[in-house]
Amino acid sequence: MSASTDSLLASTATKTVRSWATQSATSPLAPFSIRRRHPLPDDVVIDILYCGVCHSDLHQVRNEWHNTIYPVVPGHEIVGRVVKTGGNVKKFKVGDLAAVGCMVDSCRACSSCRRGLEQYCENSPTFTYNSADKHLGGPTFGGYAESIVVDEAFTLKISSAVNLAATAPLLCAGITTYSPLRHWKVGPGQKVGIVGLGGLGHMGVKLARAFGAHVVLFTTSPGKTEDALRLGAHEVVLSKSGDEMRKHASSFDFILDAVSATHDINAYISLLKLDGTLTLVGAPELPLPVSAFNLLFGRRSFAGSGIGGIAETQEMLDFCAAHDIASDVEIIAIQQINEAYDRLLKGDVKYRFVIDMASLKQ
Repeated sequence: MSASTDSLLASTATKTVRSWATQSATSPLAPFSIRRRHPLPDDVVIDILYCGVCHSDLHQVRNEWHNTIYPVVPGHEIVGRVVKTGGNVKKFKVGDLAAVGCMVDSCRACSSCRRGLEQYCENSPTFTYNSADKHLGGPTFGGYAESIVVDEAFTLKISSAVNLAATAPLLCAGITTYSPLRHWKVGPGQKVGIVGLGGLGHMGVKLARAFGAHVVLFTTSPGKTEDALRLGAHEVVLSKSGDEMRKHASSFDFILDAVSATHDINAYISLLKLDGTLTLVGAPELPLPVSAFNLLFGRRSFAGSGIGGIAETQEMLDFCAAHDIASDVEIIAIQQINEAYDRLLKGDVKYRFVIDMASLKQ
């Protein structure tokens, strides 16, 4: 650590704010006080109005990815109102709506950052929570809190015309599905599959339809057929039915796999046409075995994708506002968060929990 960084850490003033945190992999979330820095010249201070609940929050809280720093305050789907700005801030003024997604900083110097791909920062992005806080030391704390302080460069603008609660999940679920659909140039004339109709999958259906593709939703649950069609799917395939799956063999240009549980990835790879791509955005805890011949015959590609850069996230927010696309949400109070996690594990939400952060003050 440089002398200038030491000086910054020593001199940064802080404010105590309320949050909800967990202290271990087996502890429930509970009220917890954290420190936020007073705004530096490039900072924006945001009072948090809504925060989405991502499956990643559950993974991190329960240390399922084996990298959690406790205590952890989750939350990276943040929508709020600007209450203070640093002297150098140009994009925001007090009273503006603002949003924060999965990152609050990056090295800004590596080749990925220079290309606007901060999510792939070669020196690791600073994630909104469970990363090293370069200003205060310790871990970064996320959006299950009354406020957050973020550099203007990693703060996003949102339209005043949108439903704020339904917009919050776009900061992760939206960009996680938007980015691969854009990267692999999904559009009119293409047949696109979406695997799973959960928090990610339902956004994948909406976005792929908005991009002009023919959208097929794969699900293990017959009860989701009506919802999938309502959300924009042209067809629904029950993936447990061999006959239904075989009807679509070698016919897809692109498949977006949004399932975070262990599943047979080869069943979907075999549905790709020549030069088709299956991109994984779900994060199963265990590796998924892949048949080499399933890839070799058909020159098929099996890829992954993680969120999007700041510019692309802003593009996604603007696109969704222009096309009236938002997440289907169930609004909860922060006091219901542990129950919500239990329901999330059971798939008992349509399709994203969002915390009304006014409940933090109750």
